[in-house]
Amino acid sequence: MKHYPHHLDLKMAAAARGTVRLPGSKSISNRTLLLAAMARGTTVIKSLLASDDTHVMLMALQKLGVHWQQHGESQDYSVVGAGGAFPIHSADLFMGNAGTAIRPLTAALAAMGGDYTIHGVARMHERPIGDLVDALNLAGARINYTGNPGFPPLHIQRGNLHPEKLQVRGNVSSQFLTALLMASPLIARDKALRIEVIGELISKPYIEITLNLMERFGVKPEREGWSAFTIQPGQQYQSPGVIHVEGDASSASYFLAAGAIAGGPVRVEGVGKSSIQGDVRFVEALEQMGATITMGENWIEASSNGVLKAIDADFNHIPDAAMTIAVAALYADGTSTLRNIASWRVKETDRLSAMATELRKLGALIEEGEDYLRVTPPIVLDRATIDTYDDHRMAMCFSLATLTGAAREGTQVRINDPKCVAKTFPDYFDALASIVQRS
Repeated sequence: MKHYPHHLDLKMAAAARGTVRLPGSKSISNRTLLLAAMARGTTVIKSLLASDDTHVMLMALQKLGVHWQQHGESQDYSVVGAGGAFPIHSADLFMGNAGTAIRPLTAALAAMGGDYTIHGVARMHERPIGDLVDALNLAGARINYTGNPGFPPLHIQRGNLHPEKLQVRGNVSSQFLTALLMASPLIARDKALRIEVIGELISKPYIEITLNLMERFGVKPEREGWSAFTIQPGQQYQSPGVIHVEGDASSASYFLAAGAIAGGPVRVEGVGKSSIQGDVRFVEALEQMGATITMGENWIEASSNGVLKAIDADFNHIPDAAMTIAVAALYADGTSTLRNIASWRVKETDRLSAMATELRKLGALIEEGEDYLRVTPPIVLDRATIDTYDDHRMAMCFSLATLTGAAREGTQVRINDPKCVAKTFPDYFDALASIVQRS
């Protein structure tokens, strides 16, 4: 992984233009790793994301006896599937702060049975997992909290998990439903399993990713809209042979926003209109703000079309990429409102509070609600030192606060703890530097 200093000083940038090849999608990478590990046969995964989050999943699978091999120095991997039962039935697993790893793996281990402890960094032990654990325990699993109830760390023991129905709340994290869906063929061995969603389901596009990848591995749940999913018995994951990981659509948002703010055109490669990721809809928000967007099958391009327009929109469907809009709002012609983003509070940090705090440092007038953020830009951005809260998206978002049509002398923004980008995009600042013209 790339070495970063304790802080990074970014000078103002007069313009942004160029092309960036995106790293692999985190959401697709970790789902694909677990599906390949549970499947029959060997899967070749092309362009797997190199990051902290995929590293902890790879290490966990190795501890569970799943054999995988990296192809030289490439990001291509071969994973030998365990056919629905991991070879090692007792392990202590460290999952860092990777929600895309700990939640699906918890459900899979509960379904397989064994004796496992699963834990992460301090922030992971503050991120809720109770809705998932409660759903599994009510159906016969044996998962105990070894710290605060409702949160990791967990002790998973062999239970008697043979339900006909599971119920899970949908309004805290879509990863709970993803976890149950991915583990469902292991549970529905001899009778159909119905998974019901209680209340509103947030972040629906991430469930679409889950369903799409499950189908690639040979399992297709029957849907009743977003309220229920039925998995017929006797299905088992089968390797698709070779699977390619798309470029990360959430990471694309920073470069596309740079093009929309500072001239462009900026093109991202690796994701386009054929993407299975919901975060490609980020470009709809940029278009509402007045940017010019063009798309191909495997690329997206953004250009400025004058001063950005303020936006008032619901971002429940793209909560990660919505953070980029909050910073883009600093360049808008009025007050922007981001609505229905309560899930920000249970991410890598309390992102609603963190975004409000750091945007104020830049001179913005901020109104923070329980599930919304209102941003009124200042006439001129203040110089600021941005704290990142060990949250990769905070660092990447606020790097955009250096974009302007008139570059100034000296440092405008200092990013503390820039190494946090290693969670999903270790080379982010190099990629950004390749498209901006600094003073």
